[in-house]
Amino acid sequence: MKLSCIIIEDEPLALERTKEYAMRVPYLQVIACFDNGLDALSFLNANKVDLIFLDIRMDELSGIQLLESVKITSEVIITTAYNEYALKGYDLNVTDYLLKPFTFARFIQAVDKAQVRTGLQRKEEAPENKFLFVKTEYRLQKLFLQEILYIEGMRDYRRIHLADKRIMTLQTFKEFEQQIPSQIICRVHKSWMVAIDKIESIERDRIRIGDTYIPVSDTYKTAFYELIGR
Repeated sequence: MKLSCIIIEDEPLALERTKEYAMRVPYLQVIACFDNGLDALSFLNANKVDLIFLDIRMDELSGIQLLESVKITSEVIITTAYNEYALKGYDLNVTDYLLKPFTFARFIQAVDKAQVRTGLQRKEEAPENKFLFVKTEYRLQKLFLQEILYIEGMRDYRRIHLADKRIMTLQTFKEFEQQIPSQIICRVHKSWMVAIDKIESIERDRIRIGDTYIPVSDTYKTAFYELIGR
């Protein structure tokens, strides 16, 4: 499950850095960026997002003023070069506080907190997805998530490996990522998704499930190891 997020940042270089970091995380989807608080406030009055990256010091409307002027139900990660706002940020129940310049590793720690908090909230709001329907040949096939071992990319097709059979589909990895919570089945490579609870071992960035060895690519490595707590 991807977290929709927006970035509110009036420094162009800082905005680009945060956006670049966010685009490297498989479970984040950047849907809008704003260089001022007023445009962001207008957007938030009409739209709901899972996560906000919020700069504090901005002209016209500061990050603190934005948080105080509208009811925010999203997770909020404050990004600022000024540590004197930390206490005020926590008074407003923000998810985390990133002091510029922050590293990608520190960024991952913050968004992981947001993912956990958002996942717990969604679990309370909606029943857990235990199955999905996959289009194969001329029918929609019902698959229980617990039956899936891993999903393999084969050019235009995806091959879903179950314990007792394989299913071919034209459904894309992006569609699978939108349907399946990453805590259950996550992307580890441009051509592979794996069921977390089916992993038998990991050695030298290779996952073993049964007799199959699945590579963990650099693109997905950080998010994957964060997900399994390593």
